[in-house]
Amino acid sequence: MIKTTLQIDGMMCGMCENHVNDAIRNNFNISKVSSSHSKGITEIISEETLNEENIKSVIGETGYELRSISTEEIAKKKLPWSK
Repeated sequence: MIKTTLQIDGMMCGMCENHVNDAIRNNFNISKVSSSHSKGITEIISEETLNEENIKSVIGETGYELRSISTEEIAKKKLPWSK
């Protein structure tokens, strides 16, 4: 699993978070996305590394400013009942 963290300027409220989350969901095959306007970040969990140029384009279309992109590999969480 890959965690991609976006530093985004311009999100001011929960609706801004939803706008960014919807843009990510509609343009990428992801497992989870979560944004925080107070921290100015969006975290994305996906199976594959996301194309950074596509991320820049999608965030640019939302009207917010993408400051940085960082990625890290994370362990896939095991469910308590799985072996």
